[in-house]
Amino acid sequence: MRDDDGGSIRTADEVFRGKVLINGAISQASVGITGDTISQVCEDPAQSIASKRETLLSDDEVLIPGVVDTHVHINEPGRTEWEGFDYATRAAAHGGVTTVIDMPLNSNPPTLNVEALELKQSIAAGKAYTQLGFWGGVDGSNLGHLKALWDAGVFGFKAFLSPSGVEEYGSLSFDQLEEAMREIADFGGQLIIHAEEPDELVSDSSLIGQSYRSFTESRPSRSESDAVAHVMTLVERTGCNTHILHVSSGLTVSVLADAKASGLPVTAETCPHYLTLDCDHIPDGNTAFKCCPPIRSLQEQDKLWEGLANGTLDMVVTDHSPTTARMKAGTLVTAWGGVSSLQVGFRAVLTAAMQRGLGLADVIRWMSTNSSAFVGLHDRGSIAVGKRADLVIVKPREHFVVDAAKLSSRNPISAFDGKNLQGVVVRTLIGGAEPAASKEHLILRQ
Repeated sequence: MRDDDGGSIRTADEVFRGKVLINGAISQASVGITGDTISQVCEDPAQSIASKRETLLSDDEVLIPGVVDTHVHINEPGRTEWEGFDYATRAAAHGGVTTVIDMPLNSNPPTLNVEALELKQSIAAGKAYTQLGFWGGVDGSNLGHLKALWDAGVFGFKAFLSPSGVEEYGSLSFDQLEEAMREIADFGGQLIIHAEEPDELVSDSSLIGQSYRSFTESRPSRSESDAVAHVMTLVERTGCNTHILHVSSGLTVSVLADAKASGLPVTAETCPHYLTLDCDHIPDGNTAFKCCPPIRSLQEQDKLWEGLANGTLDMVVTDHSPTTARMKAGTLVTAWGGVSSLQVGFRAVLTAAMQRGLGLADVIRWMSTNSSAFVGLHDRGSIAVGKRADLVIVKPREHFVVDAAKLSSRNPISAFDGKNLQGVVVRTLIGGAEPAASKEHLILRQ
């Protein structure tokens, strides 16, 4: 066997033999790891890879690329009691996630300037169990000053059209959004946006009762799709690379399909809770399910799956947004809005995908290949020579029951508590090694 340069293949540190997900299909193969890199991939059973260690996968195990989750709220510094870098990245690794990109809020200070980014990086150093990167933010306070934050290494800029939920991070008017988009387009950056039309959100909280559907109706599908349609006009006007966060509505999928058909530089994501839960089967008053946009009906859910299948929706990410039991207590009006799912999101999507006749390869395409390409991390997302050895051994058909109290997140609250899911994670490798807190896991914009 030879390497890509025609020389002799050196001995790998470890070789995995068995079922491997390669190029969208599961096949028998051997994968060699040298240092933090995949050094050899061999699908010929007549050939072997010399190695210091050998791991033989069992018949029910598959080697897959690690999940790349580009939408995670870690909340450190300032609200570390909500989660924190160590808890979040350890939970990620236990759930098959090997790269996490942290949102600019609800940390305090939020990542709106270089100083806040550097503070976050210094605090995270030595705590991260996975690869870790950072989004920047944009609100009225830093318009006109975004390039410095981009040059410092953020992956892009998050904007809100509706209130963010925290006082220190403002929303943008459409005029301000256009200003931000022109600024970002000038240096070739990336905008990501929480798009809900604030004027279409129900302001009378007395209309929200115990039923989750009453909360869903307070943030109707039209509020999302109308906002996205308006954003698309600004994309056409400015040429700004724009990503729509946490799509919850089939109406929005239709708007995005038209935008993509016209060639606009637009991508979009949805989340495990929108794909696997529905508003009519959530227990009354259960605030673990509260999130914004809200979880919608089964009919809306079907439209999201269609959007994934036809490529209108590019990826699935968790929007992991945890908090304390005190903040999650109360009513559907007063409780914090966010679903904690970093450790189980991949398996929740896998379970639902298999029930719909889809498979592991589809889920990895949405949650690793496409999400890593979206943020320009082309050294991961697939199993191929030269890629990072961010790998997971999973038993895709083995079931387990989620116990929120046993998850690795700081606070034992999960909308998936008690759910019977498929996909037992046997082992996770970060750069060819077992997950361990390391400052070397910090990454910058690629």
